[in-house]
Amino acid sequence: MDAGARPQRAALRYTSEEVAGTRLRLLLDEDVHPAVAEIGRGLGLDVETVHEINRRGHEDFPQLVFAAASTRVLVTRNRDDYIKLTVSFFQSGSPHAGVIVVPYSLPNREPARIAHALKRWREEYPHDEGMEYAIFFLGA
Repeated sequence: MDAGARPQRAALRYTSEEVAGTRLRLLLDEDVHPAVAEIGRGLGLDVETVHEINRRGHEDFPQLVFAAASTRVLVTRNRDDYIKLTVSFFQSGSPHAGVIVVPYSLPNREPARIAHALKRWREEYPHDEGMEYAIFFLGA
């Protein structure tokens, strides 16, 4: 996937104004352990994984378009490509619902740590306003 590819505005179902005020929902990319979703739901998060919805193997661009159309914040370990894609989305005026980068200091072999870090992040950002184009780095 060419991270510099320009997204097509027509691929998105919402405007940046519609992102604000939606209930924050998370979509785990395939590089995040799927158990994070199950643990996260137990913690009260609205989270699903690409494994559960048969979206494994998709390139980064279509994953972000799908997350945007679903008004879900994409949770990934793939920092570099999603930063480039976010810049491209911004330049084309195609909002997405945000990206959360999971650092390697939170290893996939510890999905509970990642789920609890997402819960702490959610508590810090209880309002969904201003999430379009946002990139957050999850703290350990």
